[in-house]
Formats: sequence, structure tokens, C-alpha cells
Amino acid sequence: MEGNPTFDMLSSFAASWGMAYFAVIFLAVMVYALWPSKRDLFEHAAHIPLSED
Repeated sequence: MEGNPTFDMLSSFAASWGMAYFAVIFLAVMVYALWPSKRDLFEHAAHIPLSED
């Protein structure tokens, strides 16, 4: 069964590419959150708990 991945192969793949995948996702979320056009949206969301309605 040469074509089946082993645990060692999968764990080494997850260790190397998993970190890169999560780094890319983290950077994408940070860019989205800090994008200048999103400021008003996040300012409004930050004041929702303080509103009296």
C-alpha cells in the first residue's frame, strides 16, 4: 500500500503547511479588520453595547 499516506507523512505536512495556512488566514483577517473603509462599521459595532435603545 504505497499510495496511502502514513501518520508521519500527514503530521509533517500539517506541521509545515498548516502553519503557513494559518498565517495567511491571520493576515487576511487583520487586513480586513484594519482596512480604512471598515472603520465606520467597526466604530458603530463598538458603540452598540452603550446605546440606550
